[in-house]
Amino acid sequence: MLLSFKILKYNCCGLDVHKTWIYACIGITDSHSRTEYKQARFSSFTKGLQELCNWLAKYNCNDVCMESTGKYWIPVFNILEKNNIWATLSHPKYTKPQKGNKTDRKDARWICDLYMCGMVKPSFIPPADIRELRDLVRYRFKLTCMITSEKNRAHNCLTVSNLKLDDVFSDIFGKSSRSITEQILQHPGETFDVAPFVDSRCKTPIEEIQAAVDGAISTEQAVKLRQCLNHIDEWKCTKQSKNQIHQDFPFWFLF
Repeated sequence: MLLSFKILKYNCCGLDVHKTWIYACIGITDSHSRTEYKQARFSSFTKGLQELCNWLAKYNCNDVCMESTGKYWIPVFNILEKNNIWATLSHPKYTKPQKGNKTDRKDARWICDLYMCGMVKPSFIPPADIRELRDLVRYRFKLTCMITSEKNRAHNCLTVSNLKLDDVFSDIFGKSSRSITEQILQHPGETFDVAPFVDSRCKTPIEEIQAAVDGAISTEQAVKLRQCLNHIDEWKCTKQSKNQIHQDFPFWFLF
């Protein structure tokens, strides 16, 4: 029993995107429902992607469908978008090829046939400026999580070493606490007077602070703590970058 599907797109293209190569198949259907296929292979480098756009323009094809394979589809999508070519992105489960002798060219044609008959469920892709903003927001969230993780590791180093800075300071990464921590790392195992390192605005009695640092940090914990503090300092430097982002994206603060 033969099944026939209604053709909805009379000139469209299916792309099988790989890391190095892109296989393209254009399906052109005439008024008698006869479809002619044009196939080609292009490099995934920028020059190859531009050649792909020129090849599509040669056959007046402005409608393209491809799978969302990893990150490889992103540069392809961006180039097509800049060349005013409508690109539809679909999850691979909606374009899964039939079992059998599978090749890249057959996959490209299969995607073209599915798209031609309206059998591909598109994924939502926001405009370019929203994509850029979303990428920055995700990066900012990732940095925030990483800083929090490093602070927890640093706090754990102090706890294991029985240095009770969190009992006498509300912020163990504040000015006074950080100065005391640096002194401990520079002179491990040595007893010192904490008074010169405590800010005058600190309300905690010096005696309590002195008792809180009466601990011993091992060499291993000192190395770990130093590494955590260095990471925290590096990520704090990104604040200057954030200020620039605030100027470029006025709605950044909403996220």
